[in-house]
Amino acid sequence: MSQQRSSWKSNFGFLLAAIGSAIGLGNVWRFSYMAHQHGGGAFLVPYLVALIVAGVPIMIIEYGLGHREKGSSPLSFVRIDKKFEWLGWWMPIIAMFGIMLYYSVVIGWCINYFFYSFNLSWGSDTQGFFFSQFLQLSDSASDIGGIRTPIAAATLFVWILCWFICYRDIRHGIEKASVIFMPILFLLTIILVLWSLFLEGASDAIFNHYLHADWSKINLFSDDPEVQSSAGKVWAAAFGQIFFTLSLGFGIMITYASYLPQETNIGKNAFITCFVNCLYSFIAGFAVFGIVGFMAQSQGVPFEDAIKGGPQLAFVVYPQAISLLPSMNVLFGAIFFLMLVIAGLTSGISLIEAFTCAITDKFDWPRGKVVTVICVLGFLGSLIFTTRAGLYILDIADHFITNYGLVIGGLLECLIIGWVLKASVLRKHISRLGTVIPPLWDILIKFITPVILIYLLYLSLAGDLAENYEGYPTGQLLLYGVGLIFICLVVALVLTLAPWKPEKLKRRHRSEEDELLI
Repeated sequence: MSQQRSSWKSNFGFLLAAIGSAIGLGNVWRFSYMAHQHGGGAFLVPYLVALIVAGVPIMIIEYGLGHREKGSSPLSFVRIDKKFEWLGWWMPIIAMFGIMLYYSVVIGWCINYFFYSFNLSWGSDTQGFFFSQFLQLSDSASDIGGIRTPIAAATLFVWILCWFICYRDIRHGIEKASVIFMPILFLLTIILVLWSLFLEGASDAIFNHYLHADWSKINLFSDDPEVQSSAGKVWAAAFGQIFFTLSLGFGIMITYASYLPQETNIGKNAFITCFVNCLYSFIAGFAVFGIVGFMAQSQGVPFEDAIKGGPQLAFVVYPQAISLLPSMNVLFGAIFFLMLVIAGLTSGISLIEAFTCAITDKFDWPRGKVVTVICVLGFLGSLIFTTRAGLYILDIADHFITNYGLVIGGLLECLIIGWVLKASVLRKHISRLGTVIPPLWDILIKFITPVILIYLLYLSLAGDLAENYEGYPTGQLLLYGVGLIFICLVVALVLTLAPWKPEKLKRRHRSEEDELLI
């Protein structure tokens, strides 16, 4: 007998959960560093164009599809056409067993550093502490080394927290957690931003490096071929950042929207989610540039030498800056790493939920048991990233999943909705609910967005074929990158082979517009 589908208690709770899924660790350290690399304030132009041309349209797809079909991504796609069910599995599997396995470990790092902040355990050499003492990083990915117990313990705690939240139905688990976590996250972020703004050297970094626009970085029409080529990569980077920061291609937003009541303004929700996520990234940038500017001035070094990208920003640069603060170092450090922990958890629970919902939709197994098994398997899979070679393996896996796994999923999603379901069907379903989506959306979904995603794939493939990513040996790239994607694809195909109950394949609701078009 099919289980009764849960639902959100309120649209506000849904929005907090969806925004929480979108806002993650990358909003803090990835966006800010990309802005620094790609022209400061000028980067906001391609970023906003990408939001309008790709981010919002695909968000509308995922919200509309989940809401229309009242199902997880595999159930939604199988109701369009059975031969596309594998794609519906591919997205949450990549999210869960690709991303969440290492994402949980990074959240574990943040938990460790939260406790380290109480006595500034990282000392004066924050880089040496992070790589040599904390990670005890081996020489290469081939030297796995032992499991780092502090990291494994923190990772286990992350999985237990996620299990506790996801075990209950969506209303009493994820929604309640989001209503608690998201206001705290916003409050902590505002405190950090305001605090950072008044640090010595902050205003110089913000106005001369963050907001100052180097328009040559984004000039696609330059007479200089090198400048033009470089600008093309900046625009591609902006589209890539929008795609990844909004949790698109994970199956998450399809799943979350499937729990919404029938009469819900889908278009409005999509716009709010995209806007708040991107606004958060922009505001968090002030805290990043403010504290790094303070550190650069305190040490008498150029800003370019002080800032670093990725995890180093959070675990090397920030701790160093925190140690240099004239007062209340402990409080600043605790707030910063607690903010990262919450941002990570709100994204992590959504990665688990997307796969959990897919399994319960198809097999009608008890939710609690499914979540328990998923979290146990997830923790065991995460252990490879807690080893001394974990950072190398994480770097390779993240590169291939974000540049290929998610982009391919998003590309196929656009093509299937645009050409098989017909974009007009979904557009009219969404427009009927309150926000009128213009016909231009059809053109974006069928032509423009797919072309952009194909270009992103081309850039990634051309770069990887020209030289091995970060100089890693080919064998390691094949094992931890291509191999992981291949395993996810095999699992998706295997789950596709299992039969659905006939009643599952019948849509529960069909709008008047759908009837006229199908």
